[in-house]
Amino acid sequence: MGYPADLLGAGADAAGPPAGVSAPNPPRPVGVGPRAPTARALSVGKLRGLQQCADPKGVFVLLALDHRRNLRRLHPMFASEAELVRFKVEVTRELAPSATGVLLDPEYGAAQAVAAGALPGDRGLVVALEATGYSAEAMSGRPQLLEGWSVEKAKRMGAQMAKLLVRYHPEAPGAGEVEALVAQVAAECVRFDLALMIEPLVASGALFPAEKNRAAVEAARRLSAIPGVDLLKMEFPASPEATDEEAAAVCAELSAASRVPWVLLSAAVDFETYQRQVEIACRAGASGVAVGRAVWQEAAQLSGPARLEFLRTAARERLERLRAVVRALARPFTDFYTAEAPLGWYRAYSTYPNPNEEA
Repeated sequence: MGYPADLLGAGADAAGPPAGVSAPNPPRPVGVGPRAPTARALSVGKLRGLQQCADPKGVFVLLALDHRRNLRRLHPMFASEAELVRFKVEVTRELAPSATGVLLDPEYGAAQAVAAGALPGDRGLVVALEATGYSAEAMSGRPQLLEGWSVEKAKRMGAQMAKLLVRYHPEAPGAGEVEALVAQVAAECVRFDLALMIEPLVASGALFPAEKNRAAVEAARRLSAIPGVDLLKMEFPASPEATDEEAAAVCAELSAASRVPWVLLSAAVDFETYQRQVEIACRAGASGVAVGRAVWQEAAQLSGPARLEFLRTAARERLERLRAVVRALARPFTDFYTAEAPLGWYRAYSTYPNPNEEA
C-alpha cells in the first residue's frame, strides 16, 4: 500500500507511513487473520454498516461534524441556523472524499449533506442520536435523546451507523442510569439492524490522571459489554503529562478491556498533538479515528473563498496524514467479529414490526 508522497512531508517514503511512523507488518485483508479471543457474531446489517464506514482494510477514518452548541461558540455567525448548515455541508463536501465516513447530526447536517450531494455515495453516514453536541452544560446531567428523532428514522434515512454520546463515570451515582439508556438504544439498534457507536466522555472534574485513566478503561469495559454496542469513540485515555510509553500502556489497557473496536476522538487538541495520540493509540490496538476540530477548527473562523481554500489545503492534508497513519497502524474491526450467512438465512432474519398489524 503506497502513500501520496506530497502528503507525507519531507523525508517520507511514499511506499510507507508518514515520517516518524515505523511500518507494522503488512496489512492483512479484511476478515483474514487472528480474531479477538471473544469474537462476537455480528448480524448482516450491522456488519454491512461497519464495512461501509471503514476502508477495505477494515479501519476507520471518520470525519466528525455533529457539533452544535460548541460550534456556535467558535464564531458568532453560527447563531444562524443557515450558517450552521452551510458550514457542515461545505466541510463534508471538501473533506468526505478523504474520510471513510462522516458523523453528522440530524438537525443541521445529515439530511442536508445528502440532499446537497456533499456526501459521496461510497462514504459511510453516521448520525448522532443525542439532543445536543459538545458543551460543558449540555453534558451535565442525564443524557437526552433528540426529540422527534430515533434509531428507526436514522435507519430509514440511510445511515450506516448511529452514535450516542453520554457523560459517564463508572463509579458515579448516575452510572446505572446511563448504562440503562445505552442498553435501551442498543436494543433499538439490534431491532433495526443498525450499527451503534457509543461515545463516553468520562467526567474528569478533580480526578487525578491515574483515576481518569482507570475510569476510561473501566468505561470501555462496561459499555462494550452491553449487547448491541459495536464501536466505541473514546477520548485519549492518558494525561497530557504522560510519556509516550505511559500513554501507550494505558491505550493498550483500554484495548484489552474493550470487547469491541474503538476509535480515537480529537477533542480540542491541536493537530500535531492529535497525530501523536493517533499513532500511540493505533499501535496499542485502536481501529482508527473520529476526528473533528483537530482537522477543521480554523475553518470555523473563516467564510467564503478563504474557508474553502483552507479546507482544500491544510484541512485535507491533515486528514490525509491521519488516513495514512491509520492504514499503517490501526487494528481492523474484523478482528472482533464473525459473521455467517447459511443457506436459508433470510427465513429467520427478523423484520421490523408492522404498526398496522394487530398484535
